[in-house]
Parts: sequence; C-alpha cells; structure tokens
Amino acid sequence: MTDATPTAADPARPRLAALNRGAPAAPARRRRRWGWWLLVVAVVAAAAVLLATRQTEVQASSVMTAYPSAQHALLTASGYVVAQRRAAVSSKATGRLIELRVREGSAVEAGELIGRLDASDVAAAMQAAQAGVRQAEAALQQAEAGVRQAQVEQANADAELRRVLELRAQDFVSPQAVDAARRRADAARAGFAAAAAGIAAARGSIAAAAAQVQVQAVNRANTEIRAPFSGVVLVKNANVGDMITPFSSAAGAQGAVVTMADMGTLEVEADVSESNVGRVAIEMPVEITLDALPEARFRGSVVRIVPTVDRAKATVMTKIRFEQLDPRVLPEMSAKVVLLKQRPSEADLQPVLAVNPRTVVQRDGRPVVLRIGAGERLEAVPVNAGRMLGDLLEVDAGALKAGDRLVLDPGDALQVGARVAVAGK
Repeated sequence: MTDATPTAADPARPRLAALNRGAPAAPARRRRRWGWWLLVVAVVAAAAVLLATRQTEVQASSVMTAYPSAQHALLTASGYVVAQRRAAVSSKATGRLIELRVREGSAVEAGELIGRLDASDVAAAMQAAQAGVRQAEAALQQAEAGVRQAQVEQANADAELRRVLELRAQDFVSPQAVDAARRRADAARAGFAAAAAGIAAARGSIAAAAAQVQVQAVNRANTEIRAPFSGVVLVKNANVGDMITPFSSAAGAQGAVVTMADMGTLEVEADVSESNVGRVAIEMPVEITLDALPEARFRGSVVRIVPTVDRAKATVMTKIRFEQLDPRVLPEMSAKVVLLKQRPSEADLQPVLAVNPRTVVQRDGRPVVLRIGAGERLEAVPVNAGRMLGDLLEVDAGALKAGDRLVLDPGDALQVGARVAVAGK
C-alpha cells in the first residue's frame, strides 16, 4: 500500500502550491473591466434621456379672431351705452303709494298709468267743489227769477208813470202824484239793474266753482303716475305703501317711483383724447363693440361732439349713434368704439383668423407657423398670408383655429417634433 501523505522530500509540491496561490488574479481584473463598461453605458443612457427630454424655451402667441374693418381704423375710444331720453318718474303730489302696475323691464306707452297715490282727500275736495258748482247754479236760477220779477215791476212802474203824466196833463192829479210815480219807476229800473248784476255774480260763482272742480281734477291727476314717454322701466324705486314726497327729503320717503328710459334713444358716449379730437368729424363711420356681446359688431356714426373738455381726463365726449339698434343692447353697457376712415362693408364685419406677423417663417420655400401641439411638441402648419389688420396678419383658416399657440420668432434651430417650454408659463 502506497503512502499518499506528502513528505518534505517531494520537490514538486512547493511549485504547485505557488501556482495555486496566483490563479484568482485574472477573474478580478475581468470584473473591474466590466464595471467600467457598465458605468460608461449608464452615463451614455442618462445623456440620451436628458437630450430626449430637454425643452427649448420659446415665446408664444395665440391665433386670434379679427375683423377686416380694423384695416380702416383711425383711432379708438371707450365709453358706455346711454339712453338720451331717461327719466325718474314721480308724482307732483305727496301721498302714500297704493298701486304700482309695473316692474323692472316693463314696456310702457306714453301716458300709460304706472301707479297711483292715495287720493281720498282730493276726492273729498272734489265733491265739495262740485257741490259749490250746484249751489252757484241754484243762485243763478234765483237771480234769473229776480230779473224777471224786476222786469215786471219796471214795466208796471213805467206804465203807471205814463198814466200819471197823462192825468197831470189834464190836471186830474197833483204834481206830488207825478213825483211819486216817477220815483217808483226809478226804483223799478234800479231793481232790474240789481237783478241783472245778480245774474252776473251767479255766473261768476259758477265759473269759480267750476275752476275749483278743475283744480281738484288736476290734484287728482297729480296722484296718478303716468309714463312721460314710451320706454322701458329700468329701476323700481318704490313699493306699494311707501310715502312719495317728490319735493322733500324726508326720512323713509321716496322721490321717484320708477326710473325709465326710451330704448330708441340709445347712444354710445365715448371719451376721445383731446389730442385726437381734431380727427373726429360728424357722420364719421364707427364700429361699436360691447363687452357684453364680444362676438357682435355694430355700425354707427358720430352724431355730436360735446363742445367742452373734461380737464381731469383731458378728453372730449363724443356721442355715437347706432345705425340699427339691437334689443340685446342695454343702457350702461361698457363699449369700445373704433373710428374708421371709411364705411366698412358687410364682408369687413365678418370674423377672420389673424396671427402675429412674427409667427410666420419660411420653411422649404413656403410660409408656415410652428404650432405648439400635444405634448408641447412643434407642428409645422402651412399658411396663406392676407391683409394686415392693424398689428395682426390675416391668414386662411386651414388647420388653424382660434386659440392655437404659435411660436414667436422661431429660429432655424427649432425643428418639427421638438419639445418646447413656453416662457412665463
């Protein structure tokens, strides 16, 4: 049996042991090389991700709706819609409001009854005045009867005087009898004159009583509140039960019952800078825009220029008439007006798309705009440029729509598909 235990006499064992101790060095170097390669790949991948997600910051402008009439604009101003005929309606009498027939928005005709005050005292005064008329008429009848009686007495006295004078001519009566007959005739004539004067007085009394009736009729009419012109009720200032005191500022009392306006007299009162007032002329065409109706454009013209300057604002009030009133236009609406060099056509009042001219660039020999689309990526949209509308450039609709965002001043470095970030967003 052979002894496998190593002995110190075997000379090959030290060399084999040395070889076994150096064998692990090669795998360690390979692992270090693989680590460096993985680090390089990670750096490259991170750089690729950063390049893919990097966004270029750009300035943006929106596609807007414009109107061709802007090319005729001379100057602009702002103001408000105002009814030129407007009234705070009340009564001339003082009393408690017992009836109100209208409310805000009610349309009324000229002379139509709006409300009524308590007129019980006026009704009593009217009855008294009518009774005075009847009393004066009775006095007239009595005076007429007195005149008839005075006429009879005067006729009898005149006849008696004639008989006495005839008898005196025959010396059948004394001179004293003649004097007595003459006095009776004179008294009869005086009585007739007095009776005639009584008729005149009675007729005067009738006229005075009738005038009192008329006064009370006016007073009764003063308790009735009627529309001074045809229009629309804007504000209801009082309610049934309120005391109406138009000539007083008593606490708890109301002055006007309603405020109304003639909607056919609506005009725009615009403030024009005094430095530009020399460019404004009567009958100058105007385009009117209302903040409440931004999609509508109204034609108008200058009708009056108020001959005074507001020193606080350095403006002159210019009144502009609507060429055709729209029922949607209401008093006190805020308005913008554009004074035009010439009258716009119907086509000039139709909306078109317009862009900032700085958004249009040449790419591949044709005009395009760079639209910021989904994911903030750029899209090239061909356009056909049209007229300059003020500071905007008219473009055909095509693939654009109002509100689209376009890049301002896009450089050649910006390419379709690139991601961008809007500055200030």
